[in-house]
Amino acid sequence: MAHSQAGLTVSDPASDSTMASACTVPADATHGTDDGLHVQGLSKEFGGIHAVQDLSFSLREGMVHSIIGPNGAGKTTLLNLLTGVYLPSTGRIHIRGRDLTGLPAHAFAAAGIGRTFQNLQIFFNMTALENVMTGRHLRERCGLLPTLLRTPQLRRAERDCREHALRLLKFVGLGAQAESSADAMPYGALKRLEIARALAGEPKILLLDEPAAGLNPTESADVAVLIRRLAEGGTTVVLVEHNMRLVMGVSDHILVLDYGRRLAEGTAEQVRNDPRVIEAYLGAAAQPEQAHA
Repeated sequence: MAHSQAGLTVSDPASDSTMASACTVPADATHGTDDGLHVQGLSKEFGGIHAVQDLSFSLREGMVHSIIGPNGAGKTTLLNLLTGVYLPSTGRIHIRGRDLTGLPAHAFAAAGIGRTFQNLQIFFNMTALENVMTGRHLRERCGLLPTLLRTPQLRRAERDCREHALRLLKFVGLGAQAESSADAMPYGALKRLEIARALAGEPKILLLDEPAAGLNPTESADVAVLIRRLAEGGTTVVLVEHNMRLVMGVSDHILVLDYGRRLAEGTAEQVRNDPRVIEAYLGAAAQPEQAHA
């Protein structure tokens, strides 16, 4: 069964044998296998409050890794540590064999870490295409002189940037809205636009902070398909999300946080059946569902 939303076809992978071929990530958005991301003894304190406490874990490349927990569990703090926004109080962060601990945020981005935000960070006075093109700034190599003289090198770079942005908009299902002003686009489309802009930087690891927040079930299903397509193309996805149906449906690996500490870790099936997780996070939501089953 399939349906279409804003140009993105959503199919049931179990019933559609063509899903793998139909959901191919553009060649310039794929990445090879390497060491992935490794965190050792990571902690962050704010005035004596332990937001993240002694976390150690590894994330394999080309998979969907979800981080779940209630508000205040340390999820966003962890994302800020993994992108260089916060400096860790203790611990190390290694990405693809390189120690990035203590480096600024732009060093994390240059090393292949991309991110979206829970609250949309969109340029509403720009078109969708222009928004995605801004995400290419780390990959552009034209200096001041070519820019001032409008050299052929600069014109080629601008043309390549535009073409790359168009491919990414088509990839997320927004090709038909490339010239639309961002302030005229629906909320669900803006969520995917932010993903496209993050992909413009060619990240090897993409962190998504609640990409389904505020979306209806159809839009959430579109995001789920997009996440799987990214992983199938070789991009490592780190997902922070409260939508448990989405998390359990797309995740290869789940890390559960509780007051900044690791409560549980494993596959969706392992986490779903872990008594500690059921009691702390899933129990309250699962019981009403079971009562109406």
